Amino acid sequence: MTGGGPGGAAGPPRHVYVHVPFCARRCSYCDFAIAVRRDTPVAEYVDGIRRELMLRMPRRTVDQTTCVADTVYLGGGTPSRLGAGGITALLDVLRERIQVAPGAEVTLEANPDDITPAAVGAWVAAGVNRLSLGAQSFDDEVLRWMHRTHTARDIAQSVETLRDGGIGSISLDLIFALPAQLGRDWDRDIGAALALAPGHLSLYGLTIEDHTPLAHWVGRGEAREAPEGEFEAEFLRAHDIAVSAGYQHYEVSNFARAGSASRHNSAYWSGAGYLGLGPAAHGYDGAVRRWNIAPYAEWLRCVRDGRDPIAGSEDLTETNIVTERLYLQLRTATGMVIPTDHRSVVEAWSHVGWAILQGDRFRLTPLGWLRMDALVAELDIASKSLLGLDLWRCHN
Repeated sequence: MTGGGPGGAAGPPRHVYVHVPFCARRCSYCDFAIAVRRDTPVAEYVDGIRRELMLRMPRRTVDQTTCVADTVYLGGGTPSRLGAGGITALLDVLRERIQVAPGAEVTLEANPDDITPAAVGAWVAAGVNRLSLGAQSFDDEVLRWMHRTHTARDIAQSVETLRDGGIGSISLDLIFALPAQLGRDWDRDIGAALALAPGHLSLYGLTIEDHTPLAHWVGRGEAREAPEGEFEAEFLRAHDIAVSAGYQHYEVSNFARAGSASRHNSAYWSGAGYLGLGPAAHGYDGAVRRWNIAPYAEWLRCVRDGRDPIAGSEDLTETNIVTERLYLQLRTATGMVIPTDHRSVVEAWSHVGWAILQGDRFRLTPLGWLRMDALVAELDIASKSLLGLDLWRCHN
């Protein structure tokens, strides 16, 4: 698998994502590719990743084809379900085929109830230096409704344990726009998260996905989706509170203190190539996107049989590349460059507070991010009719 940016030269990927599908319980809103297990099959899974790596990279060399990873992201699912020894074994397997660069960002997603001093010590020794903690809320009633397996007290305790164990780079996840009948106090949750002083904060609006417990509750009239106005109000409220507390709203869903932005996710938004391993994992090389079989058992069968676990792939056209670049760049606070003689395509947005124009660069405001799909579609049409693919690419 090679890697590069859209329209750029291909080369070995410098970013690695590993999907760990295991969870103790499916959350009420979750439609991710997970495998609910009482006992996590650690050795079986790690062996599966080893086999997939052997298929992707039959040998490791010391020449320019070696994959040198600047970031490694263990996501899921709940990777922390692998425990102390499992994460160590998984990273050891990755290093059999991939050189993890000195100073690389190595992120582990975890649930608060998996954080113990012993586990943290093992993870740090294995190279983990950043942890993304699935807090979601600081209201115990809300956590129960979400089918989360931790309490609000567990969140604070786990942050303390992480810092005591040597992981100072911590990100907290919160979910907003919950059904009104829960009585969730959004300001209180944001305040509780910021009181823990994480370097990074990720906020996700609740969406109702088919075939989830939440979708069934809505279908039976037991829950109601938050109205669009409430979604917008909570998103903007979070922006105001977090920015006032010294965080930069550097991407639609993400806030960070100086120096704490996610290097791995920032690579996605820049269009860099990445290697994806594990069930449902995606990979990208600048021209082709591929994705693996999602069900864990089927993925495992494939790699054990020596077969590529690919479920599908997509060759990106020139048009696809331009559209994707627009979308990715406009997700970020840095925005993108537009030729000054074509400023009129976005000037109207600045008049209504959706964008900020500074010279030949513009970026969306939080209000603009709430309308991003429509704005990207509008700009996409303009980029192809007014600018042309070649002109657009050379300005970005």
